Amino acid sequence: MKATMSPKLGLGVNLTPQLLQSIRLLQLTAPQLELELRQALERNPLLEQEEPEDDAEDIAADPRLDTAAWDELPEPSFLSGGSVGGDYDDASLRVAAGESTDPRVRLLQALSLQWNARELELAAWWLDQCDDRGYLEAPLDELHRLGADTCNVDAGELEVVRQRVLHGEWPGVAAVDATECLRAQLALQPAGLARDLASRILRDHLDLLAAHDEIALGRALGADADAVRAAVALILTLRAHPMDEAPASEHDVVVPDVVAWRADGQWRVALNSRHTPRVRISAHCERALSDAPGDVSVLRGLLDEARWLVRGVSMRNDTLLRTTQVLVERQRAFLERGEEAIAPLTLREVADAIGMHESTVSRITTGKYIQTPRGTFELKRLFAVRLEGAEVSGSAVKAMVKRLIDDEPSHAPLADDTIAGLLARQGVRVARRTVAKYRDQLAIAPARLRRRPMALAKAG
Repeated sequence: MKATMSPKLGLGVNLTPQLLQSIRLLQLTAPQLELELRQALERNPLLEQEEPEDDAEDIAADPRLDTAAWDELPEPSFLSGGSVGGDYDDASLRVAAGESTDPRVRLLQALSLQWNARELELAAWWLDQCDDRGYLEAPLDELHRLGADTCNVDAGELEVVRQRVLHGEWPGVAAVDATECLRAQLALQPAGLARDLASRILRDHLDLLAAHDEIALGRALGADADAVRAAVALILTLRAHPMDEAPASEHDVVVPDVVAWRADGQWRVALNSRHTPRVRISAHCERALSDAPGDVSVLRGLLDEARWLVRGVSMRNDTLLRTTQVLVERQRAFLERGEEAIAPLTLREVADAIGMHESTVSRITTGKYIQTPRGTFELKRLFAVRLEGAEVSGSAVKAMVKRLIDDEPSHAPLADDTIAGLLARQGVRVARRTVAKYRDQLAIAPARLRRRPMALAKAG
């Protein structure tokens, strides 16, 4: 065997330890940041804690001079498109950020052990198109077109990644509907008669399953009662929603990272710094170090570490504040009127508004909570997918569907096409299958199963 050498041209990005620390700080939630700063105060004598000030909106340093440093971060689109040979890994995607409250982040962390950076980028895009339960929020063909344009790939490659997510770590995630979710989980069950019958039930006889009509199922499947019961029992072991929730402790308390309130006709936001210590470099220690004789390299290393920490926290706080301000301004109708008023909003739109990359916006909003007069919820909730051919978001339409069903007469429930017609009168034109998809996501049965006799309705 003859060894040969050949030149190879490639593009790469070198992430310094300081930038990796800044990325990690960007992802920390309020409790995680508090722990990080208290540990830094204990181990670094050149840091000291500032006394709290009355103005909650003030940020320790002026971070606007530093925000350009985020431009040094590798962009997934750069690493995956236009490269000249070689496989490149976005190390920033693999920075540990603790146990996130966002199941999407936990899933991506699990996938990062085996998937490369390009695959992770496409998987993250699919997860951004899912609702809180793991179902896609828009029709599949629409998402194929959107993804091909956004990620610069063909629809076939995009669908391959979706199928890997669908049948991967959390089977059913990124499913079009409940049927696809259940069938993805079912595919992982041991082969046998029960699985075969269960697959046929999910494919062709969901109405009989919903009606609990085992006799009719037996006739339709050509199977005996015991086999049908085994198949139904197998289906009942599957999860109705594919997205796992974070393991919760009875002592867990949600600490909001930012607070939003309305005053003088405007919406304002501020960081929640009540429990987070504000740190700075000790001025007298810094002066003493500049005049110290002998070898002080260790202390200078601590000084550099302190400077990077203070700078990173300042950048993190400024990015979070500016991102939240844009989110609140764009979603003020939702904050004032409720779920039906939530507007379509994407990561790219917010990134363009603050002059940063989409990956930065994704990191700064993941696992962060905002306290508002409407309640405390995750910042990710303020993003919503635009419904094809409409000026409203899918989340708003889902809320409209829920309201119409909640208000319907119990003895005369609204069919899906009737709901679509009522929405059209409000200027929201959606297909009947879209209404059915949202109804399924809300775990609401079809109209025929919601009907109650007039006598029972009056009695109730």
